[in-house]
Amino acid sequence: MTDPMINPACGIDFGTSNSTVGLADASGARLLPLEDGSVTLPSAVFWQTEGAPALFGRAATAAYLEGEDGRLMRGLKSTLGSGLIHDKTAVGGRAVSFREVLARFIGHLRAAQLAAAPGLDRVVFGRPVHFVDDDPAADAAAEAVLAEIARDCGWREVGFQYEPIAAALHYEQTAAREELVLIVDIGGGTSDVSVVRVGPGRAVLPDRGRDILANDGIRAGGTDFDRLLSLSEALPHLGYLAPTRGGGTMPRHYYHDLSTWHRINALYSARTASDLKALRLVADQPTLIDRMIRVVAGRHGHALAMRVEAAKIALSDAEVARLPMADLTGGPNPMLRRAGFEAAVEAPIARIRALLERVLSEAGLAPDRIGTVFLTGGSSQLPILRATVQSVLPGVVMASGDMLGSVGTGLALEARRRFG
Repeated sequence: MTDPMINPACGIDFGTSNSTVGLADASGARLLPLEDGSVTLPSAVFWQTEGAPALFGRAATAAYLEGEDGRLMRGLKSTLGSGLIHDKTAVGGRAVSFREVLARFIGHLRAAQLAAAPGLDRVVFGRPVHFVDDDPAADAAAEAVLAEIARDCGWREVGFQYEPIAAALHYEQTAAREELVLIVDIGGGTSDVSVVRVGPGRAVLPDRGRDILANDGIRAGGTDFDRLLSLSEALPHLGYLAPTRGGGTMPRHYYHDLSTWHRINALYSARTASDLKALRLVADQPTLIDRMIRVVAGRHGHALAMRVEAAKIALSDAEVARLPMADLTGGPNPMLRRAGFEAAVEAPIARIRALLERVLSEAGLAPDRIGTVFLTGGSSQLPILRATVQSVLPGVVMASGDMLGSVGTGLALEARRRFG
């Protein structure tokens, strides 16, 4: 049994793909087990239609894959900063807003914290450098909604810290000397980069503002890689960009919804079913549209997205990987190649490269002034991403922490510094 912590502070990493709850006291920081002993909880909600309680994490995904009645929702963080956060979707015969779904999930994280530290009512949440690119008003609105949800869940005082800064605080726990570290945090929905001065003697300083030399971020991450891989390799087998008999191509928005986690449920409507049947009549290859109709009618969208995500992960270790989707689509099981994936994600990778160069420039540093590049986030181990970092900072030491836990641990340490 874990020894109880004395006067702990709490940090929450609510991620696009995975979430953690961290506690820290004078003895250090740890992440709480959230599901079956795991300290990470997939950011997924399965809203059952028969009035049963919502399911979260792996249990949510399992219920969906087992064919239970209900709605699976993933990628919920991506709704922050967009008009979609206030939209409603039909679940179990009633309209449920995406804000309510977020509140249910964050309330589940709050319950885990209360079980471990009943009296704790102050928290530091992580946030990307930008929830929304080039829109300060939408970015501020996203943070405000998240803070409001957190207070509604019972936290009296809610603070925020940039996720890459939290990762730096975690890295600093093992730093042997003072150095400049480039933190590269590639999450599910955002990519953030920071230059931070760290060192054994700096962790106790009350104000670390001067140690942050530069930081910036973009709204592009692992779910974008999934989407682009799906559009490139999976959805052409369902009619994406397929010609019509009139000389045009199939409308793209259905396929973009199918490849985007938080938009998949929008396809499950009578109107979409009717539209696809009409499009089949003008398609040059109606068999492809039959496959699309099969996926939408069977509500296999999330299952297909999971298969694509798994293939992406497999391509991190192998040059080729099979995408098993025939049982969902009635089509082939295509063989994917790493080179094809890397070509598909060329645009966001170029944006990440520009982000790296921009942050170094804003810090006023040549690449050789960086002591270590610290990589974190679920997509940071992709070979194309590591190669991009290496090309911008040739010869610099690259270190990796807990891919899914560094930010949460750092947020707990930040909460300890703020709240004592």
